[in-house]
Amino acid sequence: MGCVRMAVNQDGFLAAAHEVIDRLVRTQREPIAAAAGLVAQCVLGGGVVHAFGTGHSQGLVMEIAGRAGGLIPTNKLSLRDVVTYGDTPAGALDKYVERDPAIAHRIYELAPVQDGDLFVIASNSGGNGSTVEMASLVKRRGHGLIAFTSLDHATAVASRHPSGKHLHDLADVVIDNCGPMGDTLLPLPTGGAVCAISSITAAMAAQMMLADAAALILAAGQTPPVYLSANVPEGDAHNRELEQRYEGRIRRDPS
Repeated sequence: MGCVRMAVNQDGFLAAAHEVIDRLVRTQREPIAAAAGLVAQCVLGGGVVHAFGTGHSQGLVMEIAGRAGGLIPTNKLSLRDVVTYGDTPAGALDKYVERDPAIAHRIYELAPVQDGDLFVIASNSGGNGSTVEMASLVKRRGHGLIAFTSLDHATAVASRHPSGKHLHDLADVVIDNCGPMGDTLLPLPTGGAVCAISSITAAMAAQMMLADAAALILAAGQTPPVYLSANVPEGDAHNRELEQRYEGRIRRDPS
C-alpha cells in the first residue's frame, strides 16, 4: 500500500485515514483476538504484560501500560530505562541507540520480568537492532510475544539486525497497523508527505485487543484489574489497592 492520493488538507487526511482504519478492521480482527487470548492468559495466570517500543512506537507502549481503562499488571520498557533504572549517565545515549542490539539485553535485565510474563513490542518498520534483539531475547527466554508493526513497511526494507530478521518474523501474533511504507498518507506536490497514521491505528488495535482480553477475563469469572483515572475522586485508592497485588513487579514513572 503506497501513499493514499488525497488533497493536502484535513478532509484529505480524514478520507485517507478512514481507508487505513477500514483495512485494519477488515483484516486484523483475527490476530487481535489471538493477541487478546495471550493477554488474558497472562493476566489470569498472575503474569505481567511488558510493552516495548522506540521512537513514536512509545505511544503504543503508553496505550498498553499505565493508562486509565488499561490493565494494571503492565510495564513500560524504553531505551531510557538504562538511565532511569541503570547506571548509564543522562545524555550518554546516542541518537541512533535504537539500532544497537546490545541495549535490549540491558533493558531486559533491568525489568522486573518473571516466567509467564508476556511481551508486546511495537515497531513500524520492525527492523531496528534493539527491537529485533528484544524480540529474539524474549522468545529465547520463553515469553509470549505480540508484535504491532506495519507489514507494508517492514517487508519493503532490510533489517538493521545482524540476523536479517524483522519483528514480525519472531512474534507469536502479528498485528498489522496497516500503515503504508513511510507511515505518511498525504503526498506533497513539492516532495515528501505529511500526516502519519500508525500511532492512530496501533492505538485502535490495542484497545480492540484490550476489549477482547477483558471479555475473556470476565468469562473466566474474574474482574479485569484495570486502572481508574487518577483524576476521578476514587481513582487513587482503587489503583493503589490493585497495584499492591503486583508489588515489586510493576513500576510507574513519575509524571
